[in-house]
Amino acid sequence: MIAPEQVRTIGVVGTGAIGASWVALGLQHGLDVVAWDPAEDAPERLSERLNSLASPDVGVGEARVTFVETPEDVAAAADIVFEAGPERLETKRELFARLDAAAGPEVLLTSSSSGLRPSTFQDACTRHPERVLVAHPFNPPHLVPLVEVVGGAATSDEAAEAALAVLRHLGKQPIRIRREVPGHVANRLQAALWREAYHLVEQGVVSVADIDTAIASGPGLRWALLGPFATQHVSGGPGGFAHVMAHLGPPMVEWWDDLGSPEFSEDLVSTLVAGVDEEMDGVDVPDLVARRDRALTALLDLKRDQGL
Repeated sequence: MIAPEQVRTIGVVGTGAIGASWVALGLQHGLDVVAWDPAEDAPERLSERLNSLASPDVGVGEARVTFVETPEDVAAAADIVFEAGPERLETKRELFARLDAAAGPEVLLTSSSSGLRPSTFQDACTRHPERVLVAHPFNPPHLVPLVEVVGGAATSDEAAEAALAVLRHLGKQPIRIRREVPGHVANRLQAALWREAYHLVEQGVVSVADIDTAIASGPGLRWALLGPFATQHVSGGPGGFAHVMAHLGPPMVEWWDDLGSPEFSEDLVSTLVAGVDEEMDGVDVPDLVARRDRALTALLDLKRDQGL
């Protein structure tokens, strides 16, 4: 498999929001990028997205992006491929069959799928299914360090370890998911929080805006620095995590028993959409995203300085 220091060109299949961010990541590291997208205006839209990132190294590096005619052209030219197409199984199966047919045996083929298990599409690859896996980033991938690496039934340990090494070389903090589950890990954790958040709004306990405040101005601040287990450990004082379990574990079981399981109905969606519309009324969303990304960059710099 490809070694991190041998990566000179990354391939990106699908240049929407996630694909564009993979392109930006490659440019930030001085790599060449070869890309394919079926939309006729894909080069123009990618240029607009890259310019919106307001990152000097991305803007300077844009000349290193080459659009090609087919996914096969991407696979033939790249050292590692990041597929970021639609979240549709049949589309993944078709794309990976084509990528596998054209890529050299040492080229890693990865999918950005947010929930599909790699075993459901890697069997479409008849040459080297062992180098096919999921490398699920978090939006925006050029900033957020986490990437979930998920191997399928046919994925080799060598390929998974090579993917982890390449991603670390690109400044990411990848984790290896040891068993395939729908939604991988981080999205399942998010889904658990969303389920209770939707339930609380549905039951009239709190507003959409106050849910956002409760997380962004509360535990979300700590979770951005330490994960949930480490946060519980340090909150337990000298007794650490064991103390937290002894004193807060039993009440937490009562909370679990009272958590909701909302029905995903039209009424619930309408209530949530109305709440978000009210929260976002008068907000310039592109400006909000730009400010969020600047804050993310500053936070990551601070974490690096503090060794977190």
